[in-house]
Amino acid sequence: MAELVIEKLTKRFGDNLVIDNINFTVPSEKFVTILGPSGCGKTTVLRCIVGVERPDDGRMKLGDEILFSRDENLFIPTEKRGMGMVYQSYALWPHMSVFDNVAYPLQIRKMEKDEIRKKVLDILKLVKLNGLEDRLVPNLSGGQQQRVSLARALVYNPTLLLLDEPLSNLDVVLRDEMRTELKDLQRRLKLTTIYVTHDRTEALSLSDHIIIMDKGVIKATGTPIDLLRNPPNSYAGIILGDMSLIKGRVSNNSEKTVEIQIGNDKIVCRKRKDWNENEEVGILIRGTEVVIHNNKRPVDNLLPAKIKSATYAGQIVEYKMIVDDQVIKVPKSIEEFIIPEEGSDETIHSLHESGEDVYIEIPDSACHVVKE
Repeated sequence: MAELVIEKLTKRFGDNLVIDNINFTVPSEKFVTILGPSGCGKTTVLRCIVGVERPDDGRMKLGDEILFSRDENLFIPTEKRGMGMVYQSYALWPHMSVFDNVAYPLQIRKMEKDEIRKKVLDILKLVKLNGLEDRLVPNLSGGQQQRVSLARALVYNPTLLLLDEPLSNLDVVLRDEMRTELKDLQRRLKLTTIYVTHDRTEALSLSDHIIIMDKGVIKATGTPIDLLRNPPNSYAGIILGDMSLIKGRVSNNSEKTVEIQIGNDKIVCRKRKDWNENEEVGILIRGTEVVIHNNKRPVDNLLPAKIKSATYAGQIVEYKMIVDDQVIKVPKSIEEFIIPEEGSDETIHSLHESGEDVYIEIPDSACHVVKE
């Protein structure tokens, strides 16, 4: 396996700049995820790498081989790049059996029949489809079709595996199961892998490294834990860490903390860089660490808030709260609001309701100051 190096990659569709001069490296044998919303350019990046789209500018190199170079007028066609691609739609032939779908890449490479059969049966066993080689694709479940698509991409030992939101058509339970299997397979085969998704859970659970994109540019890169602990900007904190943003102004600096004025109140956060007095900043709030109080208390970083809405999702209730005319999200376990009823073994719920006035306590570990 070899690392993939992308330099100054640019792609336009007419007057629409879809990829804007981006640079990144995919280390050998690592799992790299490109995360971003629909229309951010992530799938176009993947299509440029595999050779389905020709970039307008830049350079791409896999190991010692240059795949594309505008300056050298060089473009290696898709069939000569030796890459495996798994599409969101699976792109399987419905009139063909599982065996024939997986064998197709080997057949066009004119391998011997005995070798094709051995390779196909081996890869079907690897993806847990052994015994289904004669079944037609329409007679498979969604999860099995996804495995067929993966087997077809792996059967000829690709130099690079590319996956374009391959789990989005699966139900929640199967999606979780396939994430685990996919990561285990990548590690066992030591495949250099690029995975495109809009799902932060997939990015966090699968990746060695995450690239966050928006509107054709890279907003942040890093390991999952580094991006969660120290998001470089508000976009990264919101899209990956599901954090909320409150805007304020720097009112005081000390050696280890920075004080932010928010309306008539203040929040003291850990200082990770120097800030100028009166500088306008954003505070990323990690809602899971916020404490909700019914009444005012003598604690640090206490702000008045109003419950805008309460949305239930299983055992979680997600509150949206208004703080100084700004909205933040505070997800809480329902169990936190079950308390013993006085004089009884019974319990009562003390969940908050829309329109309720409360106070929120924001620990300094739950806030992260950024410029944008």
